[in-house]
Amino acid sequence: MSLTPCPTLALSGTGNVVFDTANLSNQRFVLYFYPKDSTPGCTTETSDFRDLYPQFLAANCAIFGLSRDSLKSHENFKAKLALPFELISDPDEIACEAFGVMKLKNMYGKQVRGIERSTFVIQNGIIIQEWRGVKVPNHAAQVLAFVQSLPNP
Repeated sequence: MSLTPCPTLALSGTGNVVFDTANLSNQRFVLYFYPKDSTPGCTTETSDFRDLYPQFLAANCAIFGLSRDSLKSHENFKAKLALPFELISDPDEIACEAFGVMKLKNMYGKQVRGIERSTFVIQNGIIIQEWRGVKVPNHAAQVLAFVQSLPNP
C-alpha cells in the first residue's frame, strides 16, 4: 500500500463540476485515467465503473474518470453511457503529469505519447492504492474489492 500525498489539482469536469482535490481531502474516491473517450477499451472500463457505482457509493467512495479529451467530448461520452459520475478534462496534462501516467506507447508501429491506463484510490488526501498499466477485464471489480476491504472512513 503506497502512502503518497495526492497532488493538489483543480480541473474542469462534466456537469459544471470543478474537480478540486483540496475539496476532496476528507473523502475517499477513485480516480481512473483512461486514454480516450468512446474507444472500445475505455468504453468498457467506464461502463464497468458505472455498473458498480452503487457498490462504490455503499463503500463511501466516489468515482472520477479522467482523460485529455475536451469537456464537450466528455459530456457526450457521459450522456452516451448514462454515467452517474463526472469525467474530468485534462487537455494540458496537468493531472497526467502529476500522477505520472504519460508514457510512450507503440501505436501502429509508431511511438506516441499517451495516457497509461491507471487507477488510484485516494483517501483523506493520500493515495492509498494504485494500479498502473491496467488491463480492462475485471479491473473495476478489483478496485471495488479493495475499497470494500477498507474500514469505513
